[in-house]
This record gives sequence, C-alpha cells and structure tokens, in this order.
Amino acid sequence: MKASALGLFFLASGSAAAAQEGSLPRHLRDRGTGVPTSMFGTYVRQGELLVYPFFEYYIDNDLEYKPSELGYGLDVDFRGRYRASEGLIFLAWGLGRNFAVEIEAAVITARLEKSPSDTSAMPASVEESGLGDVEGQLRWRFMEERGRRPEGFAYFETVFPLQKQRRLIGTSDWEWKLGFGLTRGWGFGTMTFRLGIEYDRAERKFDAGEYAIEYLRQVSNRFRGFAVIEGNQLDEVALIIGGQWRLAPRLTFKFNNGFGLTPNATDIAPEIGLMFSF
Repeated sequence: MKASALGLFFLASGSAAAAQEGSLPRHLRDRGTGVPTSMFGTYVRQGELLVYPFFEYYIDNDLEYKPSELGYGLDVDFRGRYRASEGLIFLAWGLGRNFAVEIEAAVITARLEKSPSDTSAMPASVEESGLGDVEGQLRWRFMEERGRRPEGFAYFETVFPLQKQRRLIGTSDWEWKLGFGLTRGWGFGTMTFRLGIEYDRAERKFDAGEYAIEYLRQVSNRFRGFAVIEGNQLDEVALIIGGQWRLAPRLTFKFNNGFGLTPNATDIAPEIGLMFSF
C-alpha cells in the first residue's frame, strides 16, 4: 500500500513536470526554469527539494604533497600514489524563483603512498577516514535569459572547518568562495561559463577559484548529457563527461567521470548516484 502511494505520487507529480517542460521556450529546452546548482547540469525550481546521495572514487598516481603538510617535517614537493573513496549527500532547495540554498557533506577514506624519493620520516603510506568536506552555498539568479541576453547567476560558498586534526581529509580552517556565471541556450545545446575567487583563512590570502566551461544537451525526454572543462589555477584542469537518465518522473540516475588534463589534476574520478526530486 505504501509502495503504491509512493508510485502514484511520482507519476502524478511527474506528469505535471513533463507538461511544464513541454511548454518551455527553445532556449530553456536543455535546462528548464530552475536556478543552477553546483552539480553539473542540475537545476532546482522554486519550492523543489533535490536529494542526491552519490559515490565518488579518486585515482591519482602523481599527487603533489609536502611531508611538512602531513606533519613529517620536510618542506619539499613530492608526488605520491593517492586513492580515495567518498560517499556524499547533496541537498538543494529552491527558496524562490531566483534563489536556492544547498549543502553537501561527505565521509571519505583516503590513502597516500609516499614517493620513493621522499626521505622524510613519513611512513610508506598514510591513511585517514572520517568526515570529509562539509560545505554550503547560496545561489542567486540575478538575470534571466531573454533574447540575446544570457542568464546570469552568482553564488557564495562556505567550507566548514570540521577536521582540525586531520591532514589528508576534510578542511581544517574556514574557506569562502564567491563566483559568477553566464548561461545561454542555443540550438546545439546550452553553454555555461563561470569564474570564482576564494579565500583560505589558514593561508590568509585570496586566490583564483574554480573556472569552467560547461556544455549541456537534452538528447531525449529521458536523457541529457554534459561535458565540462573545469580548472583551479592553471595547473589543475580536468575534463568531465557525464549524463543523466530519468528513470521515473522524480528519480534520475546520474553518472560522470573526470579525467585529469594537467599533472596536478586527479587522474580519474568517477561519480555515480541517484537524485530524488520532491
């Protein structure tokens, strides 16, 4: 009985969503009417709650590290072998037509194997597990797309310092990020450009934040794909390719894989999860 009620809820609410999508103008065909979230190709509408549990795995055979940053004295750069698995939960809520709030939290297990040339007191491998990054964002669409004018949005992010004693996982001090982006729908798909700045209180300095060029395409009423070039500084750039397959009106299977294009980017980072809409 409970399962049947849940199924009816998904079908009824999905029919309304499908009708809304069918009446969208051409430039909103790929993304709909929602506010962009920090998840690639994901938008949240007014009054909507997105719940996304997902899993990521990281493979990096040349992670840059300093033994001193891990508590082992030597202030020299080395490159080690890094592996990590992470379970995350992402929540986004559409506060209004042009405002949204989101939060993301993770638990992670990470392992770093030291470089053969590392002569510090660091053991052959360092492993940590526990709470990973916990962050929240405010999202504001300050300009809607009309005619040749693109959509404009801004976001403010806070990363909370909840791992003061760990060196390999989590965040030990406050981090703040501010970013801006432009989105435009075309006949061949939707393009988004974004750029940010960040402040790390531990280092007491501002720095260039993430930047990205994103492409999104609604291939059918059940599937849309995306490709992203994302970077942080000039030496940490990755290509991310993925898709979203709508299994039910309010249930979407999401997957992507990141490929490092520069030495300081993670070599391979697959992600998989299910997104629920309420």
